[in-house]
Amino acid sequence: MILNFQGKKAIINEKSFIAENATIIGEVIIGKCSSIWYNVVLRGDIAPISIGSNTSVQDGSIVHCDVGVPTIIGNNVTIGHNVMLHACKIGDNSLIGIGAIVLDGAEVGEGAIVGAGAIVTPRTKIPPFTMALGVPAKVVRNLSEEEIENLKKHALDYVELMKRYK
Repeated sequence: MILNFQGKKAIINEKSFIAENATIIGEVIIGKCSSIWYNVVLRGDIAPISIGSNTSVQDGSIVHCDVGVPTIIGNNVTIGHNVMLHACKIGDNSLIGIGAIVLDGAEVGEGAIVGAGAIVTPRTKIPPFTMALGVPAKVVRNLSEEEIENLKKHALDYVELMKRYK
């Protein structure tokens, strides 16, 4: 379901996939070849949500913003199942694990991994090419070159998968 909100409407690239029971409200921009999976809610009512190209927002995830504070998700990003993103920035080529929460003003750097179930507290900055785990999320190590390449591959795997749904 795609709903306008007080004159604000979604801009969705025609090459992207939106599951039939996903809910997109207000000012939401979705780039080329991105996928919004089942039971996802993207609520751009009080500020915009921007999702880059080749990005997947997987089943049951919720993305919201805060007054005047957008949520920005980069290119080639994997947002796992049941993730909560609120008024935050997610860098290109990164992965947010299943059930993770990223809160207001937090920034996840390019090529970073936030592990399953982690909570990135408000205004926390996760550096590029690192892995953050736990509650609250803490950086535990740098990623290897192989892991960094696998993040890009994983994003492209979802591009291929979504094509099978179109």
